Amino acid sequence: MNVSRRSLARIAAAAGCAAYSGHAWARDYPNRPVKLVIGFAPGGPADIVARLVGQFLSEKLGQPFVIENRPGAGTTIATETVAHATPDGYTLLWTTSADEINATLYKKLNYDFVRDITPVASIDLLPLVMEVYPAFAPKSVSEFIAYAKANPGKINFATGGIGSSQHVAGELFNFMTGVKMVHVPYRGAALAVNDVIAGQVQLTFSPIPLSLGYIRGGKLRALAVTSAKRSPALPDVPTVAEFVPGYEAIATDGLGAPKGTPVEIVTLLNATVNAALADPKIKARLEGFGGVPNPMSPQQFKTFIAAETVKWAKVLKFANIKMD
Repeated sequence: MNVSRRSLARIAAAAGCAAYSGHAWARDYPNRPVKLVIGFAPGGPADIVARLVGQFLSEKLGQPFVIENRPGAGTTIATETVAHATPDGYTLLWTTSADEINATLYKKLNYDFVRDITPVASIDLLPLVMEVYPAFAPKSVSEFIAYAKANPGKINFATGGIGSSQHVAGELFNFMTGVKMVHVPYRGAALAVNDVIAGQVQLTFSPIPLSLGYIRGGKLRALAVTSAKRSPALPDVPTVAEFVPGYEAIATDGLGAPKGTPVEIVTLLNATVNAALADPKIKARLEGFGGVPNPMSPQQFKTFIAAETVKWAKVLKFANIKMD
């Protein structure tokens, strides 16, 4: 899809024509580089998608969108940086499901994600894949549930850390099925996957990009994906919800800005991101490693974030997961 900057500006002007108190729309935004802060190290799934979308924004809006990786503390360092930044559209946050989880996981944060970050645009949904090592007996989710109930406390599931999307996906599975899997946290999702391949741990809920090659190579067996619908990357793999109605646990990517960022800038960025998600090349790249484009308006994204935050708060309370 070839969308010019002028066309995007017209879309934004039409959508954001209401006056915004205290701000005049800077018609030349952006007129200098924009910093996009991400709470993960380079090379991971979120970083790859951020660079893909950032390049599109740079091309369409005429200024570099520079990725700044600020990993640590479960992405809270990056989020705090943006929450306290000047709300002028030149410092943006790459939001993920970690932000929705952290709102409850951490007792003390120097920001309130829902209050201090303005939702700009939803990017994609990234299902996890429930997978086991090939020699493990259960061949389906229903067989796994029966096996786990017959062996309470003897099934271990590996994750990239306490409070990660993998962790809460597993605890949601415990909550909805009544099984009692034991959480085994690792220092990163790749280490967790390696130990499942080696048979040291029975199960993990892994980001699809991390496991796709191992699944296709027969080193891991996918039981199900955690999205509401089957993944284009693994079309023959059922969803957990086909066995456990209502189950859904997805990683998310999005774009946020400091509270108070002018609505016209938010609207322009939203229109540009949605144009990126409609671009066939970007859609193909996202779907190629398991992502599902998920365009929304800023208000729809705000509603989605609020719902996910409440959902994970319930799971964290059920599993008694907390961080100081």
